[in-house]
Order: sequence, then structure tokens, then C-alpha cells
Amino acid sequence: MDRVELAKNLFADGLNCSQAVVLAFKDILDVSEDVLKKSSIPFGGGLGRQRLTCGAVSGMCMVLGLKLSDGKDKLKIYSIIQQACDEFKKITGSIICGELLGGVDGADKSPVPSERTAEYYKKRPCSEMCQIAVKITEKFLAENS
Repeated sequence: MDRVELAKNLFADGLNCSQAVVLAFKDILDVSEDVLKKSSIPFGGGLGRQRLTCGAVSGMCMVLGLKLSDGKDKLKIYSIIQQACDEFKKITGSIICGELLGGVDGADKSPVPSERTAEYYKKRPCSEMCQIAVKITEKFLAENS
């Protein structure tokens, strides 16, 4: 299974958008699955369900940082992250969760996650956002590794 499909399945299995993107790359990250889940969960729902930066984008940035940064190279990694975010915006129109959700209870900032029902998956673009973020991550990893 490719990473795009894996992220889609991880989201469908109940992980949030950030976790789905990060865990799609777990095989190439030198971090345990448990730590990846714990460190990426706060970014779901646009940073703790505040509808700010899309969790899929945050997951994309986490993976790029873990793979392409030495922890000191701000100029290099900031440049890569800005380019990756620009690409995401060109495809989706925004990197802001609330804007991407549009009218889909995008104003709901309660910390209580929405119930994952068939209707939830029908009206939410989150799975698609995860897939887009994975494709962009793969592209930037290939170009910068």
C-alpha cells in the first residue's frame, strides 16, 4: 500500500489528520510509532480543534522537519516548509482548517471531537487533505534528500 492510501486508511481508522500524515511515514522516521502518535495528536483539528493550521499540514511539516532538518538549519527548513505550504495552498486554497472545512461545522471549536460516522466522512474534506499533504511531503523529501 502506498503512503497516500495508508494516510487515507489511518484517518478512516480514527486517527486525526496530523497523525494520519505522520504515521504514513513511520517506516522512514527514527521515532517510535507511539511517540509519533503522541507528538502529532495535538495538531489535529487545526491545533487542538481550534480550526487554525490544518493538521494535515502540521503533519507534513513534522515529517519534513524530522527528515530534512539537522535541528539548527532554520533558513533551510523554513524555506522548504514555506514552499510545501504554498503548494498545499495552491491545491486547496488554504492551509487553515476552518477555511478548508467551510460550512462543515467549521466554527465548532469545542475540544470534543466529532463522532466518526458515515455522514462525518461524507462531508469532511480531511481525508483528501491528508492525501494531498502526503503527496507534497513525498515530493519535497525526494527533492531535498
